[in-house]
Amino acid sequence: MNTISTNFKIQEALDALGVKDINLGTSTGSKSFANGPSIDSFSPVDGKKIGSVICTSKEDYEAVMAAATAAFPEWRAMPAPQRGEIVRQFGNKLRDLKEPLGKLVSYEMGKSLQEGYGEVQEMIDICDFAVGLSRQLNGQTIPSERPGHVMREQWHPIGVVGIISAFNFPVAVWAWNTALAWICGDVCVWKGSEKAPLCSIACQNIIAKILKENNLPEGISSIINGDYTVGEMMTTDTRVPLVSATGSTRMGRIVGATVAQRFGKSLLELGGNNAIIITPTADLKVVVPGAIFGAVGTCGQRCTSTRRLIIHESVYDKVRDAIVGAYGQLTIGNPLDEKNHIGPLIDHDSVNTYLAAIEKAKAEGGTVLVDGGVLEGEGYESGCYVKPAIIEAENHYEIVQHETFAPILYLMKYSGGVENAIEKQNGVAQGLSSAIMTNELKEAEKFLSYAGSDCGIANVNIGTSGAEIGGAFGGEKETGGGRESGSDAWKVYMRRQTNTINYSDELPLAQGIKFDL
Repeated sequence: MNTISTNFKIQEALDALGVKDINLGTSTGSKSFANGPSIDSFSPVDGKKIGSVICTSKEDYEAVMAAATAAFPEWRAMPAPQRGEIVRQFGNKLRDLKEPLGKLVSYEMGKSLQEGYGEVQEMIDICDFAVGLSRQLNGQTIPSERPGHVMREQWHPIGVVGIISAFNFPVAVWAWNTALAWICGDVCVWKGSEKAPLCSIACQNIIAKILKENNLPEGISSIINGDYTVGEMMTTDTRVPLVSATGSTRMGRIVGATVAQRFGKSLLELGGNNAIIITPTADLKVVVPGAIFGAVGTCGQRCTSTRRLIIHESVYDKVRDAIVGAYGQLTIGNPLDEKNHIGPLIDHDSVNTYLAAIEKAKAEGGTVLVDGGVLEGEGYESGCYVKPAIIEAENHYEIVQHETFAPILYLMKYSGGVENAIEKQNGVAQGLSSAIMTNELKEAEKFLSYAGSDCGIANVNIGTSGAEIGGAFGGEKETGGGRESGSDAWKVYMRRQTNTINYSDELPLAQGIKFDL
């Protein structure tokens, strides 16, 4: 692999993670395959090539699936707490490698170094959660209407879980899925983003060593790499009963329909168009940091990024001025330098989408409060650094209804009661994350009620970003309806089975039916 050294010693990070072999584009651990074309990974930080990765061919994919399906019977037969022990070892190894893996995430994807470390911490947290869960995969006992009978419900491993993740969280989303799938007794095949392929190789290296040390089949964890055609191998494969896909709504429509056609299950985490409602009683000390981090964190490339501020007309000017003023304090630059708040967009296509969205908003009648644009000069040679923009707009604008994966924040007013703000907030096709800033209990409860936010996540006095591991993560409408991470999200990785046991000497039928012979 052709790796590029930088002042942030990314080469040291790659060495620590064992990312050296271009053949690891497809891997089941110690075995790797190299029959497809190669893709290059360029860092949006400085535009330099980090390395090349061999894509997965059909032949490679078949070898991976053979290893995965062969590993499944042994893995599912292992008691769940013992599977949890393997996940515990994985989490501990992530603790040891948090710094180099966080640096690789930051350098290959472009998010700030602290966000890179934070993403690895999410991996560690979900491992901790999964270890505890491995002793709690509980079913239930159900009263039977028949004497001498008992009913119960139990859960079984589902098989091979296919995971398709996006560039913006190149390691955490895989861990959310795979840590739970593993303790449930499933094996995993992961297609990471072709925009951050080295991150998937690094993670595969870590778990492959743990599996080898424990004399476990390497097919418990496998990776494949490449473009959408590689993902199609999984979505059309009847040997993959569940496909968990994170990405755009357009992608989700294709994956969901394809998997459903073969009666498979899909877990979809798709687009967001997230809003914060700011009421007259909102505390600006909470509003400003919550709104700004939500809008510019990860350069606006989170599915939970704040896209819209819906502000009551009585405090609109005050909130607008505070937000605009705070934008002037933001620093944009190399994300591995911790003094910078904002790094680059992932690539030039994203930059063009960002610029087009600003022009579209202006053409529809929007008023620019903070100018956008591409930064040039020393430190910005990659051409992927952009300025966060703020635009006064209306909720019905076509561009506002659309999710733009970039740091563009739309400001709009509401009048009257909080019901009017909730209507605006819900008036988009997506339904991932939402928030209200208020010190009025009634407003908060209305926002959280059945007639309130229609999103999968609804927060009070915090922003739209920053979900914790313990809660189920996901959204409604065009966000896909899937749930990952905490709560009872583990159930999607298993199949439900209802049992009825007759311990009497007779065979009474349900509903009192008589069938005398």
